[in-house]
Amino acid sequence: MSEIAQTTVAGRTIKIDYGKVGRLSDCALLISYGDTVVLINANSSDKPREGVDFFPLSIEYEERMYSVGKIPGGFIKREGKPTEKAILHARAIDRPLRPLFPKGYRNDVQVVCTILSVDQDNVPDILAINGASLALCMSENIPFTTPVGAVSVGLVDDKFIINPDLKQREKSSLNLTVCATKDRVMMVEAGGDEIPEDIMYNGIVCGFKECKKLVAFQEEIVKKYGKEKVEPELYKADEELEGRVREFAFEMIKDAMHIENRDSRNDALKAVDDKLEEEFLEDDPDSEADISDIVHRIKREIVRDMLLKEHKRVDGRAFDEIRPISCEVGILPRTHGTGLFTRGLTQVMTVATLGSLEDVQVLDGVGPEESKRYIHQYNFPSYSTGETRPLRGPGRREIGHGALAEKALKPLIPSEDEFPYTIRLVSEVLSSNGSTSQASICGSTLALLDAGVPIKRPAAGIAMGLVTSEDMSQEEILTDIQGLEDFFGDMDFKVAGTEKGITAIQFDTKIHGLSGNCIKQTLYRARTARLFILNKIHECIPGPRAELSKYAPKAFTMSIDPEKIRDVIGSGGKVINKIIAETGVKIDIKEDGKIFVTSADVESAKKALKMIDDLTKDVVVGEIYLGKVTKTTNFGAFVEVLPGKEGLVHISKLDFTRVNKVEDVVSVGDRILVKVTDIDNQGRINLSRKDAIRESEKKNLKEKNIQKKQ
Repeated sequence: MSEIAQTTVAGRTIKIDYGKVGRLSDCALLISYGDTVVLINANSSDKPREGVDFFPLSIEYEERMYSVGKIPGGFIKREGKPTEKAILHARAIDRPLRPLFPKGYRNDVQVVCTILSVDQDNVPDILAINGASLALCMSENIPFTTPVGAVSVGLVDDKFIINPDLKQREKSSLNLTVCATKDRVMMVEAGGDEIPEDIMYNGIVCGFKECKKLVAFQEEIVKKYGKEKVEPELYKADEELEGRVREFAFEMIKDAMHIENRDSRNDALKAVDDKLEEEFLEDDPDSEADISDIVHRIKREIVRDMLLKEHKRVDGRAFDEIRPISCEVGILPRTHGTGLFTRGLTQVMTVATLGSLEDVQVLDGVGPEESKRYIHQYNFPSYSTGETRPLRGPGRREIGHGALAEKALKPLIPSEDEFPYTIRLVSEVLSSNGSTSQASICGSTLALLDAGVPIKRPAAGIAMGLVTSEDMSQEEILTDIQGLEDFFGDMDFKVAGTEKGITAIQFDTKIHGLSGNCIKQTLYRARTARLFILNKIHECIPGPRAELSKYAPKAFTMSIDPEKIRDVIGSGGKVINKIIAETGVKIDIKEDGKIFVTSADVESAKKALKMIDDLTKDVVVGEIYLGKVTKTTNFGAFVEVLPGKEGLVHISKLDFTRVNKVEDVVSVGDRILVKVTDIDNQGRINLSRKDAIRESEKKNLKEKNIQKKQ
């Protein structure tokens, strides 16, 4: 039987239709907002997955092109692998939900969010987070009992807008997603036009208030229609074994974790592993997984005690201290721009490539965006952590980190009119010990400046960490977290921006959310760190280079009357293709008449510009042109004065003396000077060779007289 519940958010109705579809799923529901409809299916395996030491949660965000009335592109004409946007949305759903499952739960859980209908005023990704939370709470076999709500927050005319529609999003200087339980904020994603910290914090608070209403709505539905949860099977290491391992190894692990040098610390921990293997695994090899889990928890306990009780970081830094930083530019000779950013053992090199506007990335998705001219990509090879594994295509993590860096720099990229190039940045992680995504932002700023891209201001990013006591009464915020602090800590709070404000935020947590005070303090401490890094960038390269690399294409812009675009393109593209063939340039024409010509050779670009200019010029009465004779008749000669524009030189206007036959003076193919004497009402152009010669002689005589006087 179908059950329907609804509530209002931002003046629009969210509706839940439960029990109508997907009846073999543990829980299936339709959630709608305006004309946007998302199908949510949640299921789990009957038993825990063997041989894993993590919770195997899978979130799938399935875009269907029929949801916006489109047929997919390409030869196959069906949806293939998820788009980058779909992957990012799936990650955004995963991050707030994962920490709310009970520790030790190892059953496979899959939540599939299928986008069935999209109204561009109501984005489906926010709807999917709410629907996934509710479906998990409503399920019988999945031990998820803490609902989360999610909203987007815009900023238009200094006012916060909850779930802004398409027009409001276009005007908004802030694109903020807030996800929270009824008590704490679980996840924030933000992109903004250099938003001050106090405004960003107030936006998060505004979103949190709306999230609490959505949580209350979900709780009402669960109370009314929810099923009694099946008691889950949770993994727990053998208690007797844990006691023995702790007694044997705790102090050795503690001593090792207090070694500040990373290599020495790892060597000491490896020695402990060898002793554990000799002591326990030789007689009981099946206990390896339990011992690994116990050792992991001992390390976590020691690191957290160091931070909370000893107020000491593993590498000896103060809580607000940034690792040593170095910046370099121009290290690759043939690329258009390079930046190498090093922070401690984290090192990222970003390479900038400039292309023509026809190199834009074409997007095939359910959103309104169709292409983009600024692209940021991120690679995380195995050697960056000193490991060996197969090199495959980018995974979800790489796509997410690339998108975050892209979001951080996008507000600073010059407009198409200011800088008519497609810009691609590729960040190569060369060494990783925490916060590579933020290092990629810093390296990308260096690369853009080195490439001569006139960005508004440099940007930098920093990752902030947190460790809390068991009762969450004590909170310690860490600046510039390294790998161990990320691994054993409670949050990864990434903040990027300029000296003026924040351009991107992404944070998620391993605990049941962050307090408002923690969020506020983190934002302001991140600003202090960001300004420190920006100063280092400024010391390396104060501003964009005055000239582009000699290997970069050169772009030129001109504007024509939009009505004359067809003259430049020609029938079937013949005219523009001829220009491209003759000059070797790339040409991009916009509907408003702007034309962008790109070429590695300046002279070729200038030649193409002149050809276009000639095509679009108007013939002016009184002007003299060097034209080409295209046809002769018994009454005169036809002369092309501009591409596609011919006029007639009457036989009486060919010479100063009487002309008996046109061919006595000119032949087809000759280039002759002609003056435009008249354009009649029908657009016919009348020319005179005689008048052009006379004026030319007068001009030459005048120039000679001037030279004599000098």
